[in-house]
Amino acid sequence: MNANKMMDAHTLELLEFHKIRELVAGYVYCSLGKEIALIAEPSANVESIRAELELVSEMVDVLGNGQSPPFAGLKDVRMLARRAAIGAMLSTEQLLDIAGALTCTGHMYRWRMRLHDRHQRLIALLQPIEDLGQVAKSIAGRIDSRGHILDSASPELAQVRQKIIETDEKVQNRIKHLLRDPEIRKILRYPNATVDGDRYVLPVSVNFRHKLAGVVHRTSSTGETIYIEPAEIAYLGAERVILKGVEDREEKKILRALTAEVGRVARPLGIGIETMAKLDYVTAKAKYALHFSLVCPGMNTDGRLWLREAKHPLLMKLFRDEPWEPGVRSQDSTIKNQESGGEPGEVRSVVPIDVRLGQPFNILVITGPNTGGKTVTLKTVGLLSLMAQAGMHIPAGQGSNLPVFNHVLADIGDEQSLEQSLSTFSAHISRIAFILKTADAKSLVLLDEVGAGTDPVEGAALGRAILDELDILGCRAMVTTHLGDLKTYAFHNERAENAAVEFNIETLRPTYRLHIGQFGMSNALKIARRLNLPHELLKRAYEYLDKGQRGAPEMEQLQKQREEAEKARNEALEAQHDAHKQRDEYVARVAEIERMQREAEAMLQWRSSLTPGAIVWVPKYDKHGKIVRNDTKRSSVIVSLGIGQWEVAFVEIFPEKQPKM
Repeated sequence: MNANKMMDAHTLELLEFHKIRELVAGYVYCSLGKEIALIAEPSANVESIRAELELVSEMVDVLGNGQSPPFAGLKDVRMLARRAAIGAMLSTEQLLDIAGALTCTGHMYRWRMRLHDRHQRLIALLQPIEDLGQVAKSIAGRIDSRGHILDSASPELAQVRQKIIETDEKVQNRIKHLLRDPEIRKILRYPNATVDGDRYVLPVSVNFRHKLAGVVHRTSSTGETIYIEPAEIAYLGAERVILKGVEDREEKKILRALTAEVGRVARPLGIGIETMAKLDYVTAKAKYALHFSLVCPGMNTDGRLWLREAKHPLLMKLFRDEPWEPGVRSQDSTIKNQESGGEPGEVRSVVPIDVRLGQPFNILVITGPNTGGKTVTLKTVGLLSLMAQAGMHIPAGQGSNLPVFNHVLADIGDEQSLEQSLSTFSAHISRIAFILKTADAKSLVLLDEVGAGTDPVEGAALGRAILDELDILGCRAMVTTHLGDLKTYAFHNERAENAAVEFNIETLRPTYRLHIGQFGMSNALKIARRLNLPHELLKRAYEYLDKGQRGAPEMEQLQKQREEAEKARNEALEAQHDAHKQRDEYVARVAEIERMQREAEAMLQWRSSLTPGAIVWVPKYDKHGKIVRNDTKRSSVIVSLGIGQWEVAFVEIFPEKQPKM
């Protein structure tokens, strides 16, 4: 399969993968990361999946150490940068947006330099980002935060603006002089001047139009007032218009110069923005992982699936957001399949499940009571597989391992019954036909209530045939059923295994736990006895049951052997997991010791090679000093600190202290 081929869209919808995308998108910094999050697709390339998971793991570590990436100022200004590159002049507001992104590149460049050596994938991801902060400083030096071009942007601009101010003062002085003139005051409609465009005008009664020489700019709506610019200040107004034109040309000259600077860095800026968008998405996945205590799964190509203490991520989100109330059921399509119950005010939690496939069985047939968690088990395994292949951490225990599937194919819906229409049954059969046609040995198939929706005998026969076909394909499959005949399928196929969701007969409630190696019983007679059905009726029912279960002792013996084998396999897997964990801890410790040794050797070499005049940091005195003499035999140096000189041991000197950002 092509590694970039998209997963089955219907399965993504059934498993509600879009809600996981939306969850992750809720943690992004800006629209750039959100766009990536909302179109994220599972991959089938094992190397790219592992690389993405390791990238998220590194970011989890970075965030855990309080080193959040400096995204401040990041916006998608790539189109503006491209416009600048082809010579279009940008506005002050657009230049300020670009300045924010340029500043962000500088901060991100320096943030990368502070990352630890163990964060090599993050360092490599950020490698294309250049420090373009100098261009941002150039913009900030000419445009203020409100989008106004500063007087200091150029000497010519400062000069023309000063002339405009002087002209305005002359105009205002003349206006004040006119307003104090008794003869002028007599012809005014009100004793104040007003501004019409860039011109100062006086409100003159229409009857006294000829009493004031000047230019009429407009008339009031009633026609009783005309607004006249006095002739003695009109020439100043004309001069001001000329000066404003000069100012406008000078401002455009400055904007064109700044735009040209942006154009010269348009390409590295675009690359930096795309890189930071990817980092935003990775950071969002890491925040999601931290918020819900998710873990990084192992990925394999040999079909081994082992989920330890796995939980449905949407149930976790729902239980966290919504307090439980007695008698109230969620409308969410997932939650209705698994509710933990409890008392009013009690905090609900998702019951974790352990699931295995491909070691050694490929098909898991899950049985148990309705609303017992069978469907949620399918959805949990399917959704966690999709999340892992999309490079996301998953809600499961350490040591969980998943195969890289070419396809994840599901047919999950409400339980079928004889009353359901033929069209509904046909739709499910058509879906199963598509799944069997599409699936291969590297596929995960999830079928809910297989064989239901028709006569139980025919349904069981059809279900067995479907299971046989899945076995022939060699895929990994999980199938739920309540048909009794399918419960025995695994006894006759070594590549299949039974599993049951647990039911508490005392409380008459499901526990939602999954037990591999067992098959679920309906518990109908036990429930009927607890609900006080007549004794004679129950006695006859047990007699009928005994007649219909000839050969049950042999089945029970086989079931017991399966359970013992499953228990032994689980113990072996747990021991293997513990051994791998100890090995990984040992390898990590050795790597850390080797790293510390390399750093110590590099520092000793640096100290030994110091020459007079070199600047060093001396924490003991909390000062920078200058090397006067290096005495390698005594492993010390003479350092000039202020007005004195001091002998300082090698272990007490360090490279120049970097300022905090």
